[in-house]
Amino acid sequence: MKRCPTCKKIFTEEHLSFCVEDGTPLVTVDPPDDEVTVVRSAADDSSPETSGLSGGGRVSNPYQPPGSYIPPGSSGERKRQTWPWILGIFAILFVVLIGLGIAGAVLLPGMMRASNANANLNTNANPNTNLQRRNDANENLSSANSNSAESNTNKAIDEDATPPPTDEAQVLSTLTDLEHEWTVANINADKKKLDHILADDYVGVTDGRTEGKAEYLKTIQRDTLIQKWNFEDLKVNLSSDRATLTGTLRVEVKNDQGEIQPAAFRFTDKFVWRDGRWQATSSEVKILKEVQT
Repeated sequence: MKRCPTCKKIFTEEHLSFCVEDGTPLVTVDPPDDEVTVVRSAADDSSPETSGLSGGGRVSNPYQPPGSYIPPGSSGERKRQTWPWILGIFAILFVVLIGLGIAGAVLLPGMMRASNANANLNTNANPNTNLQRRNDANENLSSANSNSAESNTNKAIDEDATPPPTDEAQVLSTLTDLEHEWTVANINADKKKLDHILADDYVGVTDGRTEGKAEYLKTIQRDTLIQKWNFEDLKVNLSSDRATLTGTLRVEVKNDQGEIQPAAFRFTDKFVWRDGRWQATSSEVKILKEVQT
């Protein structure tokens, strides 16, 4: 004899393993003294008392399980029982990760500060490290002093410390040659030569117009009209490393018709003795009116 643990019905058929009402596995029990409900199979109810052919009892139809019935142990039941566990595991992992992140954010900065403090303490406490720092600083200072001394030495070698000449006649001859070189460089627009003749602080004045060295070199153009030139009445005024040269420059210029016309200019050029040579620092030029045609 077997009984359904769910509906408590008792079955006498030995071949049944599941309850025909709800599909619950049957368990074997001893025959009760007072049977309340006994379910028998259709084969046992084929007697004249229960058969429909006798007309005296009801007809027992074969059992049909409901359409939505799922036998115990099927895959659907296993899925319903498994997904809550999976969801719970993921929730626990999520909480653990959040906790680790918060702990890292709170503890990591303190650990890093403590580590840096220990490192600084160890460094400061190590006399060898401090000694090495002092040695490095001394070496850098020595290297800088060496480079500075070398730079000063090179500068001293590059610059010519020759004292300026004191003979006015010699200075007049030197400056006269320099004026000729200057005129040729102007006619040919030789910027390299002019850069050598003119000092970096040169300022020129022509008919009241002022220009520095950079503008002078930028605007100079070749002059093909001057045919001949000559210096007259040159005088020098020498004062230590400064010299002033005055004189007249007379030129012959070809006009647009091909005719040669004279022109004269009165100039005052000033020079300074630098780097072992005379360099022009200023020039003032005026046109002499009486020779204009």
